[in-house]
Amino acid sequence: MPSILIALISFGMSMWKLGRPKSFVFDEVYYVDGARDLLKYGVEVTGNAPEFIVHPPVGKWFIGLGIKIFGDNSFGWRFAVAIIGALTIILVARIALHLFNSQYMSTLAAGLLAIDGLHLVHSRTALLDLFLTFFVLCAALSWLKKLYWVTGLSFGLAIGTKWSGIFFLAIFVFMTVYRDYSQNKVKYFEHQLPIKFISVLKRVTQFFFLPLTVYVLSWTGWFLSSRGWDRHWAQHHHSAFSFIPDSIRSFWHYHAEIFHFHTTLTEHHAYQANPWSWLVMGRPTSFFYETPKTCGASACSQEILALGTPLLWWSFTIALAILIGYWISGAMQKKIDKPISFILAGVIAGYLPWFLFQKRTVFSFYAIVFEPFLILALTYCVNKYLGIRPWSRNRKIAVILFVAVLAINFLYFLPIFNGTVIPYDQWHDRMWWPSWI
Repeated sequence: MPSILIALISFGMSMWKLGRPKSFVFDEVYYVDGARDLLKYGVEVTGNAPEFIVHPPVGKWFIGLGIKIFGDNSFGWRFAVAIIGALTIILVARIALHLFNSQYMSTLAAGLLAIDGLHLVHSRTALLDLFLTFFVLCAALSWLKKLYWVTGLSFGLAIGTKWSGIFFLAIFVFMTVYRDYSQNKVKYFEHQLPIKFISVLKRVTQFFFLPLTVYVLSWTGWFLSSRGWDRHWAQHHHSAFSFIPDSIRSFWHYHAEIFHFHTTLTEHHAYQANPWSWLVMGRPTSFFYETPKTCGASACSQEILALGTPLLWWSFTIALAILIGYWISGAMQKKIDKPISFILAGVIAGYLPWFLFQKRTVFSFYAIVFEPFLILALTYCVNKYLGIRPWSRNRKIAVILFVAVLAINFLYFLPIFNGTVIPYDQWHDRMWWPSWI
């Protein structure tokens, strides 16, 4: 399939000098340290003391797998995320194929993701967000195929990577209830009560108990170790709920502290960005910047900037507005397009919740988790533009030129996506907005 070839090419770009820079990039310092601890102790520690951490272990276990295979070095830290980056391209292609029933649109969706700078940067940096994106896409694809057990498993792993996976689970639960009701409403009222009860119990198991079980199991190292942060908190804090096992009460207390951290994090950061600016890349996050002296110029720059390919992301913004318009028009006529609803649901789950945390310190690179749905939005618009086959020659040429321009824009910014050392003047030429510096 063309999408697999595209994924392999993208993987090659991710692997090119993957170990550069050899030092930590942005928050790698936290997640690589966590992966090291998980490999050694099964739980995260600071020296010999327990360490309070605010993200679940799944993504860090994947980072640890790369370290286990290739060693504790910059290549080993980032290998797993490079693999996941390629797999996300294949997943997006598969979802597009399911939505549009077109190999051309599937290839287009894969190609668009492959030429995005934010995706490439994440595919070369040992952070958690691309693992979260991968599991969300696994859940989305399995949901489209009505493989709900796989959906529940995938959501458990997503939430076990970062809590923001909960928002996707909530949206997909709502869509599942709507799908079940709309497709079976006649049969539903004909069914006897035991059959109805079994159907509801099945969905509750698939979308609540299964994700919860997977999530709790992801913390096995904490349960088995005495080194975990506040692992024995409950033994020293009796309450009316003392009939609950101490390990569960300690686990609940730990999560209450994590929730408090996430909801009260207001420390100023130079690269924090309000969600209003994310779609247009108003304030991208600089993951790494140095001024080496090896480029043959009087001043040199080396940066890894978590910047989406600008023309692509600005196109996303237009495409998203178009889809919202289509959805409103369809709702008024009671003819809602299912692909549009699916795409907008993904954007809502990944994007809108961040607007509730206006005082919290947030970054634009969080947008990677809903970028695949923006890719699908733009693919939808292209599919609509081309219309029903046979496509007109002029429109095909227009789409090819559009993608070519996006690819050129990606290549232009490539040096600041992969940390290539370039003259300072060339770096500055790529700072199109003052807020990018």
